[in-house]
Order: sequence, then structure tokens, then C-alpha cells
Amino acid sequence: MERKSSDDLNAPVRRLTGAAIRRPKVTDALTRVFFEEWARHGYAGLSLERVARRAGTGKAALYRRWPDKATMASDLLSGVGLIITDVPEQSSLTDDLRVLLFAIRRVLRHPQIRRIVADLHSEIGRNQALADAIRPFQRERRARINGLLNRAMTRGEMRESCDREAAADIIAAPLYWRMVIIGGRADRSHIERLAISIANALRTC
Repeated sequence: MERKSSDDLNAPVRRLTGAAIRRPKVTDALTRVFFEEWARHGYAGLSLERVARRAGTGKAALYRRWPDKATMASDLLSGVGLIITDVPEQSSLTDDLRVLLFAIRRVLRHPQIRRIVADLHSEIGRNQALADAIRPFQRERRARINGLLNRAMTRGEMRESCDREAAADIIAAPLYWRMVIIGGRADRSHIERLAISIANALRTC
């Protein structure tokens, strides 16, 4: 099973307290509607009041969970982004990359996520509050990619002197470009070839 359902986007990430714990269905509804509204209107047109209304709750319930739109965006995206970069160790760099790329593909196949990710990377250049809120998530995601690189270095598949920032860019960029920017397909054979190509590039970095 490789397709990620919309229900996978509903799991809350933050450590909630009080009424938020007592009413997880409200949190789930707010999460689902938040992603739907973002995909439909873009971040700039996203209204938390409309999110609360469509979720069938009041603004107070939303603000008890998330103080503002940027925090809510960072929080909920972390639930998607950190899960897909948490790759269990495989037997080789190529296998690690294959598992990671399939995980990324599962998420990017979701139409809402594709629209949201494209809008996010456009919006963070214009919205400093969103950029600041997303930065800790980006650092944590990059740290998990570093774990994959560390394993490859320990196995002797990569040089310790390899530029980690460049390596992380090489891992993520080709699949993102294909699926989000040009709307191309990424079938199993493409992922297999891509994993091999990226592994070969990293071994020589």
C-alpha cells in the first residue's frame, strides 16, 4: 500500500493539553479543514475563522490548540514531513534512499499536499512569520536526513568530507521537481533508478 489517504493528514503533532486532549475529534476536524482550505485558497487566502466554522467549532477551540496561522501550519506539516524522513536503517545507501523516496512519493501523490507544498515554498519568501515558524521543522527534517548520511559514512559508502547540505539537496530535489513542479509521474521503476543515481552521486561527492 503506497497511497496516503487524507486521513493520514489528520493526526495532531503538538503536545496538547486540557480541552484539546478531551476532544481529539475537534483537533482532527480542524486539521482536515485546515489542509483543505490551504489547498483551495493558498496560505495568503487561508482564514482560521473559516477553518473553525467549517470544522463545526468556535475560534476559541482552534486558538487553544494553535495561537496563529503560521504555528498551525508548521505544526501540522511537521506531522507529514518528519514521518517520511524517519527512515529505518537498510543494508546500503541505495536501499536507504529507495525507502525514503517511496515515502516522499506517497505524500506527494496526495493532490492537496502537492498544492500545499508548492504554495508553501512560494509563500515563505514573502511571509517572514511563516518562514520563522517553518524553520525548526526544516532543521529537524534536515537532521533526519543527516542520520541517513551518517549511516552511509559509517558503512564506508560516503566520504566524511562530503558536503552534507549539498547531499541533502541532491536527495530531495529531483523527486520534488518531477512531481510538484512539472507534474510528472514517478512509478516504481523511476524511483528505483533515481535511488541508484542519487547513491552514485553521493558516493563521489
